[in-house]
Amino acid sequence: MRILMIGDVVGRPGRHCLRDMLPQIKKNYQIDFTVANGENLAAGVGFNEKTAVEVFGYGVDVLTMGNHVWDKKEALEYITREPRIVRPVNYPPGTPGRGYAVFDSPGGKIGIVNACGRIFMNTLECPFRTVANAVEEISKETNLILVDFHAEATSEKIAMGRFLDGRVSAVVGTHTHVQTADERILAGGTAYITDVGMTGPRESVLGIDPEIVLRRFLTQMPQRFTVAAGQVQFNAVCLELDKATGLAKNITRISDFHEL
Repeated sequence: MRILMIGDVVGRPGRHCLRDMLPQIKKNYQIDFTVANGENLAAGVGFNEKTAVEVFGYGVDVLTMGNHVWDKKEALEYITREPRIVRPVNYPPGTPGRGYAVFDSPGGKIGIVNACGRIFMNTLECPFRTVANAVEEISKETNLILVDFHAEATSEKIAMGRFLDGRVSAVVGTHTHVQTADERILAGGTAYITDVGMTGPRESVLGIDPEIVLRRFLTQMPQRFTVAAGQVQFNAVCLELDKATGLAKNITRISDFHEL
């Protein structure tokens, strides 16, 4: 079974990058199931129904989220009725949406878990314990499990990979928008990468117009962020999983560029 995990999709350029590039990439890598981090779909911060429906239409099967999941107020209602969205599992009980789910695919059932880190980010419940509980529940239905760990610190992400090694198919990092070159199969058979990267404007600062970000750094004054324009990048990983064991056979890093 082959799963495509796409790094944080940023704004309209990121969405249009999916529109133009995703069909061919899925064909080239013979993808069975596609997951994308969608917490930056709408104008670079948060998501709404319109942007989510758009990327589902381009061939994304499931959207994971992160610390910007609630930045658009309309997301609060939409996430309760859209089963294809998985938000961080370590938000407190009573939070709208769900932190993990099992989906059907041509290759069999696949469990998706999303979690947020706590270092340099908002303090939530323990990601390690909440993810472990989610994995235990999913394991009752399938041994194919993908964890999107949306975190800032490389140490916390690597620790999560080691913590889940042998218990899940893959632990993939999101949030920093910078693709790392440490993809590997860990000793227990779990595929790992510290950060999948970003799908959005290449000539930017994490997807945002560089001039705006520079003014923020130079003046320390608030700025209204605007998604950059120009060439876009497509960052993802292709995960090849063994359906019998649930462990990974291969992880391939994908980094491509496109002119909109």
